[in-house]
Amino acid sequence: MDVDLTPKPANKCYGGDGGSYYSWSNSDLPMLGHAKIGAAKLSHNKNGLALPSYSDSAKIVYVLQGKGRAGIVMPESKEKVIAIKKGDALALPFGVTTWWFNDDDAELVVLFLGDTSKAHKIGEFTNFYLTGATGLFTGFTPEFVGRAWDLDEEQVKQFVHNQKATGIVKLKDGTQMPVAKDERKGVVLNCEEAPLDVDIPKAGCVVVLNTQNLPMIKEVGLGADLVRIQGNAMCSPGFSCDSAYQVTYIVRGSGRVQVVGPDGKRALETHVKAGNLFIVPRFFVVSKISDADGMDWFSIITTPNPVFSHLAGRTGVWKALSPEVLQAAFNVSPELEKAFTSKRPKDEIFFAPAK
Repeated sequence: MDVDLTPKPANKCYGGDGGSYYSWSNSDLPMLGHAKIGAAKLSHNKNGLALPSYSDSAKIVYVLQGKGRAGIVMPESKEKVIAIKKGDALALPFGVTTWWFNDDDAELVVLFLGDTSKAHKIGEFTNFYLTGATGLFTGFTPEFVGRAWDLDEEQVKQFVHNQKATGIVKLKDGTQMPVAKDERKGVVLNCEEAPLDVDIPKAGCVVVLNTQNLPMIKEVGLGADLVRIQGNAMCSPGFSCDSAYQVTYIVRGSGRVQVVGPDGKRALETHVKAGNLFIVPRFFVVSKISDADGMDWFSIITTPNPVFSHLAGRTGVWKALSPEVLQAAFNVSPELEKAFTSKRPKDEIFFAPAK
């Protein structure tokens, strides 16, 4: 596969006093089209409101920083208003209408990763806003809007055209917004507080989103995880063995990444930092080594129950092969083979830096 895998930051699409909308495009990151994945971020300033909208894609949402409120309306159901904060993950199936509001002084940033296989543009999200300068009802004639909403002409004019902003607005101080209710269970999972699926002391840990801890993820059809590795630690070389793409956003820190393709050549060797997004093609092997401050990343995988195979560590495939096969495959002596297989008898997935 001759495609540029270079990590890229998002591009600003629009914004104002209330905040900004950023996205990654096919032209900058061609792998989005190959993987049929979309990626975007919403940044909210204090009192910033992302206007109600729905999308052409199912998504997994991750709160990168800040706290606020989110409104979620499933088809033919009532609005759920939930409190959101850094580390929260949500699954948004098709047909969900949402709004996002920052009720705090600090910036609220929300990441969206999702499946665009059924979208209008493969590799990109299309958001349909219910209000604002690009609101759907701006395209209907006053007659149609008036009959749909049972309003007179003047009322239609105000409802459709009073909101001049696009996508994100800044509300006045003191504006009353719906109060968040205790409706997080089954809808939100905080990846920084959830039980760890893997925890290697002085190396790294991972929380996997699944149908048990976030039931709505089943309707999205994607898997996801939050990985945190400590300073100078390594994530074992591995690959998705069920034909899935890995879409990775660097949440915190920095480090080195290498990706190797089927011809045994490096498809990517680069340094990544917070804000970068990159995609690993199907069956390609990827490994990461963090810098001194460590590195966190949030990934989605294009299957709800991904299976990974690792090429190093206790669970590495080499540990399962017989000595004779290893000696013949590597063309090495029995002594060297024994030295090889005796290493990392307990280490799994993450490797702490050498002492």
